[in-house]
Formats: sequence, structure tokens, C-alpha cells
Amino acid sequence: MFEVVLYQPEIAPNTGNIIRLCANTGCRLHLIEPLGFDLEERKLRRAGLDYHELTVVHRHDNLENLLVEYPERRLLAFTTKTTHWYTDVDYHPGDLLLFGPETRGLPPEILGHLPDEKKLRLPMVAASRSLNLANTVSAVVYEAWRQQGFIGGL
Repeated sequence: MFEVVLYQPEIAPNTGNIIRLCANTGCRLHLIEPLGFDLEERKLRRAGLDYHELTVVHRHDNLENLLVEYPERRLLAFTTKTTHWYTDVDYHPGDLLLFGPETRGLPPEILGHLPDEKKLRLPMVAASRSLNLANTVSAVVYEAWRQQGFIGGL
């Protein structure tokens, strides 16, 4: 399926909800250090319920290590700093779906190395700053899975 990548996530309940999402959609989750919480944190466990054991979660010291481990995979970054919609791309199984930390998004040094067509955004009304991380990941994963005909789903 797809590889969800959280770059330096800060809020345990968001990551717990994303663990649950990954368990229910067949995605693997990659966490890029440093994390803003302990993986054993109670809030994370509560949000993820018993789904933590039903998905694969990998930790990486940095984004470069992840990219070395998956050199053939396409990296797609989600940011408010682009004009390309998340629905305008054809998703492929194995894509690395990269999301930034809740309070600051992906840093310029990461976004600056990606071509514009690999930076995607979700629409929002003009006065909005950002969506909740777990909601954003959910919208993207379900769009990508929909494009695959919900293969493996019930």
C-alpha cells in the first residue's frame, strides 16, 4: 500500500490517530526523529487504542536515512506552500506520503529540494492556516486508496 511519513511529529494523539488510520488502510507508518513525545505516552496509546500492534511503525533518525532505505519510492510532500492539489496526482502503491510537524509544517530545506509537482496541498477557505495533521493524512490516504479501487478493503 502506501508509506505514511511523519516528519518530527509533535502531538501524541495525532500520531495515535494516524497509527489507527494506517492499521485500517494497510499503510505503513514512518516516524522521523526527533519526536515531540514518547511512543509509550498514554495519550498516544489511547488514540491508537489496540491498533498499534496491527500496523508497522518504523522510526528513522532523519529523512535521509528513510530515502536511502527506499530509493525507488516517489516522495510526495504535503504543504500549504504550493498551488498543486492533492487530487491532481496519480498515486502509486509504495509512494512515500510526507507530512510535516503540526506547528510548523515541512521546513524549506526539504521543500526546496522537491519539484513543484511533488508538493501538494488540501484546499481550505482563505482565512485558514492549516488542517489537523491526522485529518490531512486521512484525506490523502483515502484519496490515494480510492484511486487504487480500495484494493484489499471490505
